[in-house]
Amino acid sequence: MFIEIKASKNQLSRRKLTHGIGVNDAEYMVQSNMISKRADCPYYLKWKNMLKRCYSTAYQDKHQAYKGCSVSSEWLVFSSFKRWMIKQNWKGKELDKDLLFQGNKIYSSKNCLFVTQEINKLLISRKKSKGKYRQGVCFDKTKERFKAQLSIDGKVINIGFFDSELDASTEYKKAKYRHIADIAAQQAEPLRSALLKYKIVE
Repeated sequence: MFIEIKASKNQLSRRKLTHGIGVNDAEYMVQSNMISKRADCPYYLKWKNMLKRCYSTAYQDKHQAYKGCSVSSEWLVFSSFKRWMIKQNWKGKELDKDLLFQGNKIYSSKNCLFVTQEINKLLISRKKSKGKYRQGVCFDKTKERFKAQLSIDGKVINIGFFDSELDASTEYKKAKYRHIADIAAQQAEPLRSALLKYKIVE
């Protein structure tokens, strides 16, 4: 459990920009040692990781989908991000920047929301791992036909076999959208509408 402990003037004076750009203006220590165990401010961790995704070249070399991403000037100041996060349903969830506005690359209070890991995984593009065929499609050498399949909760669901890759892809998308709609029905706004508007990117 994290407890806010007021930072001394000396500690405040030694602070540097987070990832070379973010201003940590918290009046307390964002990392503290409690009974020999380090505790981190949960708001600071989310903020720091957001900056890392946008401004760490080492991170972007491994996760190239974040190249070109940035943080709004408002959120470059920690206290501003924290004020927003406190009002969100964030516990156990991940910060998402491009579900409300698909393709968005700017983290800001207007563009972001917190989503469960289940929803985050549901919408992750598989461009690198899907192989030579379209997303959700593989070629079955035994049957010499294209197979469409969808992963739900870690289980692979076979949709069917088709004569062409395009037909298999079409049926995969139909099944995927049905699954997204089922999950959307369980969500509150604005997440529900964002999920229903989501477009699968090849």
